[in-house]
Amino acid sequence: MNTVAGKGTLTGRATAAMQDVLAGKRRGPGSALLFAGPAVITSIAYMDPGNFATNIQAGAQFGYALLWVVLMANVIAMLFQALSARLGIATGRNLAELCRERFPPRVVLAMWVVSEIAAMATDLAEFLGGAIALALLLHIPLLAGMAITAAITCAILAIDKNGFRPMELMIGVLVAAIGLCYVAEMFIAPIAWGDVARHTFIPSLPALPKGEALTVAVGIVGATVMPHAIFLHSGLMQARFPSPGASERRQLMRFSGYEVVVALGVAGLVNMAMVIMASAAFHPGHSGVADIGVAYSTLTPLLGAGAAGLFLVSLICAGVSSSVVGTLAGQLIMQGFVGFRIPVWVRRAVTMVPAFVVVAMGWNPTQALVMSQVVLSLALPVPMIALVYFTRRRDVMGEFANNRLTDAAAIAATAVIVVLNLVLVVQAVS
Repeated sequence: MNTVAGKGTLTGRATAAMQDVLAGKRRGPGSALLFAGPAVITSIAYMDPGNFATNIQAGAQFGYALLWVVLMANVIAMLFQALSARLGIATGRNLAELCRERFPPRVVLAMWVVSEIAAMATDLAEFLGGAIALALLLHIPLLAGMAITAAITCAILAIDKNGFRPMELMIGVLVAAIGLCYVAEMFIAPIAWGDVARHTFIPSLPALPKGEALTVAVGIVGATVMPHAIFLHSGLMQARFPSPGASERRQLMRFSGYEVVVALGVAGLVNMAMVIMASAAFHPGHSGVADIGVAYSTLTPLLGAGAAGLFLVSLICAGVSSSVVGTLAGQLIMQGFVGFRIPVWVRRAVTMVPAFVVVAMGWNPTQALVMSQVVLSLALPVPMIALVYFTRRRDVMGEFANNRLTDAAAIAATAVIVVLNLVLVVQAVS
């Protein structure tokens, strides 16, 4: 099969086992694990360093008040990742390819430019996060941390030559490490669980008209619902199983839906844990903490060296793994929109170089992280609108087109994102 990265395949043994499950010859809880992987890979996009930056700022400045934004964004993310997976399974094409084939050239060009900017903003966040963590751990310059992160990213991407299962397993291990770090943090930080429950399910709307609260809220949405992850998921699913019939596609969609709920549910809990930890540690007396480096150094006297160490380990895992995923998505976006083969080093350089430029120019890394998430949120309506357009059309999806309820939910979610972005732009201009 021709995957996003280029050469990954499933082994014959794995394919045969999947065929047995789809044919009803093999059952049991372990059967679903054969189909796991794509949602795990895309879920890392929802726990990247951009999330660390926006979630730390949200918790430190506004306490638990923006937890409902994290929940809302995660539910929207589940819906759109599920739709993206369905698109790849039903059509055998990824979202970028369908845009190139179905839209006028000028529209395709505009979508490509916006999507490339989003991919660059993504890699900016990923590489900066990994570089910050390595710089704090090894006491090296930020630019050196960037170079190490890039080298590790390329090394992990090279594993794809041996099939994509090893990469999926490696990303899964890093996701588990991030989750375990924040489970441990929850036992260290002094958390007001009653306030957590209240602010998770009851929107604190009065906080949003404040300029910075709205910016952080939009940043949370941009860091949670990721444009590149929407593109990537369809690419990971488009040839996951060789020549499936209608019955096999239906079962693949069911297994994919289960995986999306579990993988993104874990990602959502990690995001909430980030906000909760920042709120418990910083909001009472250090609400001005909005910098990852400052957060790390402040955690030691507040919660101890253990909490600071767990924070740093989780940031390194997030930076490295999300750099891999961001680069994969950048490759898919460029390949899908232009429609011809581009050398791997060119596709990767396009998304990596801007991150090095930002660091070399001496910009504040954490502010660059937060602003990259706002850029992502502004770019987000492009893949969302395209995905809704394609998945509701029977001439594209056949019998797997959206039903009315799914269609209404997807349109409403897209409208929420667009309105949030418009309010942010108007506020910025005024």
